[in-house]
Amino acid sequence: MLEAGQPAPDFNAVDQNGDPISLSQFRGQKVVLYFYPRDNTPGCTAQACDLRDNYERLQAEGYQVIGVSTDTEKKHQNFIAKYELPFPLIADTDNSVHELFGTWQLKKNYGKEYMGTVRTTFLIDEQGTITEVIKKVKTKEHTAQILAE
Repeated sequence: MLEAGQPAPDFNAVDQNGDPISLSQFRGQKVVLYFYPRDNTPGCTAQACDLRDNYERLQAEGYQVIGVSTDTEKKHQNFIAKYELPFPLIADTDNSVHELFGTWQLKKNYGKEYMGTVRTTFLIDEQGTITEVIKKVKTKEHTAQILAE
């Protein structure tokens, strides 16, 4: 997994509408790039809604918010519509963005091992450098973690 101080790798992906999205298009802006397991699950919904409810505060601090999961464009569209999310979600169906950032890892649950998303948030500065990696995400208090309140 990438660490603070490292350059954030650029990527070419698609958002919920199938439109191209890359990290380089946000150069000159701070970015909250958050990786989460799945749309419409309790923890992921709580995290997205916390970011939604605090979106204006994050923007006031200069942040653009981008979510990343392996869900399809259609699932992202439904998730955004249901919860009125104001930020883009990347449909990383081939895990390529996850692999660049090291968030696609072996996980264990109830004695079973499988590959999956490790919930992680990367804070990226205007020059494209990772300034912080939040690994122990508090889904209902994530904005406070980002703004270090």
